[in-house]
Amino acid sequence: MQIGLVTYKPELVEGYDVHVYFCKWVDGQTFPAAKGMQNDVTVLCDAKAIRDDPSIVSVSKGGPALRRNRKLNFAFDFVCPTHPTYRKKVFDYLDSVAKEDAQGVTLNLYHFADQGFCTCPRCTDLFEKSGLGWTEWRAKTITDFLKEAKTHCKGKFAVEMFPDPVLAKERFGIDFAAIADLVDYFHVPLSSRDYFTNYWVDTIVRDFVAILKKPVVVELSAEMPTDEKMDALLRTVAYISRHNLMAVLLLVHDSENARQVARFAVHNEAFREWLKTHDFPKMQKIVDNWAKYY
Repeated sequence: MQIGLVTYKPELVEGYDVHVYFCKWVDGQTFPAAKGMQNDVTVLCDAKAIRDDPSIVSVSKGGPALRRNRKLNFAFDFVCPTHPTYRKKVFDYLDSVAKEDAQGVTLNLYHFADQGFCTCPRCTDLFEKSGLGWTEWRAKTITDFLKEAKTHCKGKFAVEMFPDPVLAKERFGIDFAAIADLVDYFHVPLSSRDYFTNYWVDTIVRDFVAILKKPVVVELSAEMPTDEKMDALLRTVAYISRHNLMAVLLLVHDSENARQVARFAVHNEAFREWLKTHDFPKMQKIVDNWAKYY
């Protein structure tokens, strides 16, 4: 199992095997692709694009897919997946990423906002003409979108998974089997302010590894300000290392944040003894490698 980073700055950090750079954010900001790194692109969440043209927002009987819509529970503002002008904007950006010497592309938030979306006139017309049921039409819409997006990408092609291993198809149009035919691996973010309670991480990881038919990487939040939170994070990494994962990725602010995590693991004797006592060989190997640098 590899250890890697998801970062907002295009920095390579010693001791980490995988480097993922957020080059397009949910607020609409875009940045040049990072050379030699996997570049993570937010697709259908774009607050700036929606402010500039409110007509592109995804809608439902409960209203628009916006954070300010208190009838719903959204962390981000979602664009309608079938909007042709916005889709072209995404593909043009992916073309710009493909021109750089990047490792590959990971797409995130590329799906419908949730179960009742999208009911705009365009989506309603496309659904009615498809001859498919609602769930199947939405899944085909997202799979076809990913097929087209892939033609604009070079290198490793991956997608992030909304952390729902049960209802992803019904809620978001995410068809695990169909998407597995397109990607090199799946990226599962399991973000949290802390991991003091971590059994849910182990459970969701176990489910995704069993369901997804391509390699899986799991992302955990590592922007940890206290030793107690850092210790809980590292123990969570150790527990999920027992599953068949390609990598665990740590979401950090920057390279110093990444080094902070590694230094804590290397110099925490109680943690290293815990790894040996309870038999976590994959995590021990990672910490032993960190010790060469930190």
